[in-house]
Amino acid sequence: MKKKSIVRALVFLAVFIAIVWFVRRHIDVSTEGIRDYILSFGIYGPLLFMGIYAIGPIIAFPTSVLSLAAAFAYGFWPGILYIVIGATAASVTGYIMGRFFGDSVLKFQESEWAQKIYPRMKEQGFLYVFVLRLIPIVGFDILSYLAGMTRVKLKSFVPATVIGMLPGSIAYSLVGSSLASGDRTLIFVALAVLALLLVTTFLLKDKVRSWLNI
Repeated sequence: MKKKSIVRALVFLAVFIAIVWFVRRHIDVSTEGIRDYILSFGIYGPLLFMGIYAIGPIIAFPTSVLSLAAAFAYGFWPGILYIVIGATAASVTGYIMGRFFGDSVLKFQESEWAQKIYPRMKEQGFLYVFVLRLIPIVGFDILSYLAGMTRVKLKSFVPATVIGMLPGSIAYSLVGSSLASGDRTLIFVALAVLALLLVTTFLLKDKVRSWLNI
């Protein structure tokens, strides 16, 4: 590994450790803890929430917890708006990380698997990202890293991410806002929608893998 790559990796590691330390020290990472934390900043809370969401890929923070926290704090609307903006920012963060470190540090392009998936992701990047956001058989951050490493065009990656993640974002917003309201009927409906989404993912995952050849 070249000296420049080693320095780059060490800088990334230092930033990673600093962010993890800050988040773990100053933020209760439960759904309720995040809700209380962002609400304590008043009108600046949404900006803080979207900022935390944006750095999620750096510290491998679970997106589901953040989505529930936003809906828990702000309701379905404007909670869903903050979730979509925050998640999009997080996807771009992961994409940049994959693009920046995938080749120079991890040497991903030299692996046998990369030789097979590089051409397909370059040619059909929008389709791959859209389907894998819609049927999330690959982790949210992992897909972002992969899209960056395989050089999916950003102009394809962002809209595919936004459109593909909308059903899941809506489901989590419904669950979070219904829990906040305490309405049992709404809670039941929200959980039913989330369950339907999860069951659909489970039933289609093998077909999606076969179709995308991953």
